[in-house]
This record gives sequence, C-alpha cells and structure tokens, in this order.
Amino acid sequence: MATFLYRLGRGAFRRRGLVALLWVALLFAAGFGAATASAPTSGSFSIPGTEAQKAFDVLDKKFPGMAADGATARIVVKAPAGSSVNDEKNKAQVEKIVSNLKGGPGKAQVASVTDPYQAQAVSQDGSTAYVSVKYTVSGMELKDETRDALKDSGTGAQAAGLTVEIGGDALMTAPETGSGEIVGILIAAIVLVITFGSLVAAGLPLLTAIIGVGIGVSSITALANVLDLGSTTSTLAMMIGLAVGIDYALFIVSRYRVELAEGRARDEAAGRAVGTAGSAVVFAGLTVVIALVGLAVVNIPMLTKMGFAAAGTVVIAVLVALTLVPAILGFAGKKVLPAGTKSKLFGKGKPAGTEPRANGGTRWARFVLRRPVMVLLVGVIGLGAIAIPASKLEMGLPDDGAQPVSTTQRKAYDLLSEGFGPGFNGPLLVVVDGDKKLADATEARIKGLEGVAAVMPPTPNEAGDASVITVIPKDRPSSVETENLVHTIRDGSGDDVLVTGATAMNIDFSQKMNDALLPYLALVVGLAFLLLMVVFRSILVPLKAALGFLLSVVAALGAVVAVFQWGWLGSLFGVEQTGPIMSMMPIFMVGVVFGLAMDYEVFLVTRMREAYVHGERPGQAVVTGFQYSARVVVAAAVIMIAVFSGFIGASEQMIKMIGFGLAIAVLFDAFVVRMAIVPAVLALLGHKAWWLPRWLDRLLPNVDVEGESLRKHLEGSAGSSDGPDKDRELVNA
Repeated sequence: MATFLYRLGRGAFRRRGLVALLWVALLFAAGFGAATASAPTSGSFSIPGTEAQKAFDVLDKKFPGMAADGATARIVVKAPAGSSVNDEKNKAQVEKIVSNLKGGPGKAQVASVTDPYQAQAVSQDGSTAYVSVKYTVSGMELKDETRDALKDSGTGAQAAGLTVEIGGDALMTAPETGSGEIVGILIAAIVLVITFGSLVAAGLPLLTAIIGVGIGVSSITALANVLDLGSTTSTLAMMIGLAVGIDYALFIVSRYRVELAEGRARDEAAGRAVGTAGSAVVFAGLTVVIALVGLAVVNIPMLTKMGFAAAGTVVIAVLVALTLVPAILGFAGKKVLPAGTKSKLFGKGKPAGTEPRANGGTRWARFVLRRPVMVLLVGVIGLGAIAIPASKLEMGLPDDGAQPVSTTQRKAYDLLSEGFGPGFNGPLLVVVDGDKKLADATEARIKGLEGVAAVMPPTPNEAGDASVITVIPKDRPSSVETENLVHTIRDGSGDDVLVTGATAMNIDFSQKMNDALLPYLALVVGLAFLLLMVVFRSILVPLKAALGFLLSVVAALGAVVAVFQWGWLGSLFGVEQTGPIMSMMPIFMVGVVFGLAMDYEVFLVTRMREAYVHGERPGQAVVTGFQYSARVVVAAAVIMIAVFSGFIGASEQMIKMIGFGLAIAVLFDAFVVRMAIVPAVLALLGHKAWWLPRWLDRLLPNVDVEGESLRKHLEGSAGSSDGPDKDRELVNA
C-alpha cells in the first residue's frame, strides 16, 4: 500500500495542474447540481418493526391521507385575565384567524383548518383555544408566503389584547449554525499558523478541506429529494467532513515538511509523505467510514442515510488528502518552508538534517515513561468520575417543549399545557383494526386505566372496519408515567389494537436505540479491532485502543447528561431548556467518536510502530512517536474541537448537542486517552505490546503502513540514474 500511495502522491505532485482541474470541475459540477435541485425536505421518519410504525401503516391503508407527511400547526389563543375566548369580541378574533388561514395568501398549500368552537378545542375554563392547520406539504416545502400567512394570522387578535402563539412543525426551517461555525474555522486557522509558522502551509489544509466539504455537502443537497435525506444530514456531514478534512491534510503536509527537512526533492517529499502519512490517513478514514456505515445495523432509515452521507464526505476527504494536497503542494513551491528552517513543528530552528531538540512531546513521553502507573490511574479515575452521570441517561425525541423559552413554539406548548393539561401536547392514537364493537370495548377499557386524562370517542373509517381513538395522558409526553401508560394499553390489547402518535413513536425509537447499541458496538469495535490488528501487527495495541475509546465515549456521554439533562453549566453552552437526551445521540456519538478516536490512535501509534520496526526499543519508540507526532496530533485535536464547538451555537437542539458531545469526546480521547493512557499502557507492556502469534502473522495481509517496503523499494532504486536523484535535478531546475 505504501508503495502505491507513494506513486499516487508523486504523480499528483507532477501532474498538479490536471489534478487540481479535475477537483475544481467536480466542485463546480456538485455545486451546479445543488443549485438546480429543489429545496430539501425534512425527510420521512419511520421505525421499521415497531408497533407505532405498524399502526401508521394501518392508518395509511384504512384512513387515506390521515397519515400523510404534511406539516401541521396550532395557533394557540389565550384570552386576557378576567375574560374568556368564548366572549363575543374574542370569539370574533379567533374566527378571523380561521378565515385568514382559509382564504389568505398561501391557501393553495392549506389542506384543512379546524374551527376550535366546532372541534371542541376550547379549554374548560374558557381561557384558551387553538386552531389546527394541516398543510399539503412538509414544513421545509412550505412557500414563504404560506409561512408568512401563518405567522401573520393572529396579528389582529394580538392587537385586540389576546395572546397568540404558534406551534407545530409548519415553522420548521433549515437549521442555523450561527457564527460559531465561522469562529471554529478561524480558531483552526490560528492553530495551523502557529503549528506551521507559514501562512501558505496553514491555509493549505483549510483550502483542501473546504473543497472536499463543498463537494460532499453539495452532492448531498443535490440528491436530498431523490434519496429523501433530512434537513440535518448536510449539516452533520459538513461537521464531520470539515474536521477530518483539515486533520488529514494537516498530517500529509506535516510529513511533507519533515521529508523536505531531510533534504529530499519536493516531488520525492510529496511521494514519501503520501506513502507514509497517507497510509495512516487511509486506515484512519476507514475506521470512520466503518463506524458511520455501521449505523445501518440500527435499521432506522433516517439514521442510516445520515451515516452513509457523512461516510461519503469522509471518503472524499481521504481522496482529497491523497491527491489534491500533494498537487497544491506543487503549486506552493518554496512558500511551504522546510521543517527546521522556520517552523517550530520540527527542529525548533535547527539546520536541516540535524537531530531535533527535545520538544514538548518528547518531554511529556519521558515523564509518562517514568511514572506510567500514576498517569494511568489519574486518567482512568478522572474519566470514570466524569462518566458517572451517564448512568442516569434518559432518552427521548425533541418536541416543541425542548425549544428555547423565547420561541413562539415553546410558548404555544406551554399555553396548551396550562389550558388543557400537560398530556395534551403528547396525545396517543389508538388504532383499532376491527369493527365498532371492538372499538367500543377498547374505549371502555382505556377509560378505566390510571394516568388517562381524557378519551375521545372512536372515529371510524368509511368502511367501518377500523377506528381511531385519541387518548390524552395526564402527564407530560416525556414522563415515565406516560411511557407506562403506553405499555399498559399495549399489554392489555390484542394484535388488532395498536398505539401510535408522536409520544409512542418516541418510546419505540428510544427502545430501538437501546436494543441496537450493544450489537452496533460489537460490530464496529470488532471490525475496527481487526483493521487495527492488520495495521499494527499486534493484539494488545488494538485492544487497548478499543478499551480507551469506550472510556472516553462514556465520559463524553456523562458530560452531555450533566449539561443537557441536568443543566450543569447549561447557560454557558446556550442550553435554555433541559430534558432527555435525544435517542439517537448516544449511538450516533459512539459511531463518530470511535472513528475519530481511531484517527489519533493510528496517527500516533503508527509512528511508534515505525520506530519499533526500525530497531528502537519499546520505550524509545514511544518517545520517538511523541517527538514527531504529538504536536501534530495536539494541533489536529484542537482543530477538531474548534470545528465541533462551532456547532454548539446552532439553533437546532440536535446539532447543538452533537456538536458539544463530539467536541468534549475528542478532548477526552485525544488529550487523556491517546496522549496519557496510551503511552502509559505501552510503557507497562514493553515488547509484549507488539506481540502477534506467528500463525496469525502469516494469515494477516501485510499492508505496510509504516512504509518499510517503500523504504526498501526506494533504497533499491537509489543507484539508478533514472531514480530519485535525477528527478530531484529535474524538479529543482
């Protein structure tokens, strides 16, 4: 592999014009496709194999149109203190809202508008009423005039002294990341400038990462409607693609500068950089792709599509690092200064070809080698303490109750809870696949259950062979009491009575996430263990990598619970409303963090393996690995943390939570696990760390990540007049 990548990098360097042209053409093609594609929708949501999904399937079959994916809205109206919405004056204002929606701008996309006085949508005390609106398209597909008509429908009522708030998914818009994303990129740029000591070298990883992310996100946007991708898919792909794109380019450029510092020609340095660091990039990228594609085992289409889309962006980032980076290095010329003449990354200003001084990475490695047990205990105990809140993890899907308190959606949610009870925002739909007799019996049984606030009479379909019963729980949708009520209804019913609705879907989704977590972990960790065993020719090193990952990801989950569920330091991260952790968050974070954790494992330990293979003792190999890789790994981790942290400012709770979770997980994994626990464990294991049974060594393919075969190949061709020396003369001419 190293030899092939060497040729690829050298070829890209020499044919840089053609390579750059191809990537720019691909960027423009993807951009054109995104610009001409219709706006992405919110994406359909289904949970195959669950009772809630089976109920929706029955609704779709026997109640055509009832289970449609059109957007919904509720205009909640509250009368001033001392008056009622039933007063003639207030009633006229509410009815005006209904007429505005039925006949105003955007009426072409309105499927139905329900008058609260005809639908019994007025609270018992008369203080609150709501108007239900159903649209023919999803919230993301609503025209601006339709959305504006919805927002303006209650203007007159507000002027008359009524409180008017709007809830529902009709106000859904594409998630906004705010200025935090730009700040993250700026921090990445500053770190690169400090690391390289050169504006050109610092700008190169940013440029190539932006090109790769541009191609990936534009492709996702172009295919969003065709593949039914959700509105958050491109944001998550951008988050991951930008982080790994910068890091992968950083490692290639860093190795290129090392090769230049050793006196090699520029094309030779590019080839060797891609042949060695590029091999680590390939396998690091593979671990990320395995983790993301492995989300398919959960069998939730939305999560699978998110994983595949993000994995595609990572693949593009790897290809960009292997081809476009060496090509742009060719254009940069001598502006990418050799390591050792200016940059403090290697050598600290010493002349090229001399032994570099002990840097911070070297000093830290020697400290760990002197006190491995202490460092190991501090790291493990510290992360273990942070992980404690994870034992109290509560999962759920967000609704308007999770919105910031300043939004109209949250205000509408609270008004409905005050006027109709906390369970009104999470009604249960009981689908009876049978005749009226079965429906009446089901209604009577549910009325006698504890935790039920109200039961609506069965609504039959035209054929009379199915009915829908709406059940209002006493407690809020995300409460344990409501979950118990759902299970009680299901346990006492046969196969012809199914419970669905947003609350039931939430419960089923959370259960499916819980059931899939261990199989997913086994699959991803197992495949990555085999991959790392091939890379490092060891059993204990991959095992240590997997256990370290589990420690860091559980600690990260503990931090997420503390901030987003318990509210600790919540205001610092813009958390206005605490609540359950989104159901997909743990498994998605496990997948992404595992891939990223293995990135640092590969980049750091590959250099140690390279030194060990070339004859250094285990302890000295650890020092050598830190001497050449620690500063780059630290820079890469800081960049990735900055990029992920930029998404904490997003308007959507899911993006905010994932941004925080990934940032804190990278912090724990890079600085505690990889930089402290890994060298401590390797110091304690010594030669045993690199042990591999001979029979297994013969079975495993030799991928040569450390570049041993490449070194022999280049040494064998060094005497040829057509070899590297002649190429060096041609390039330097």
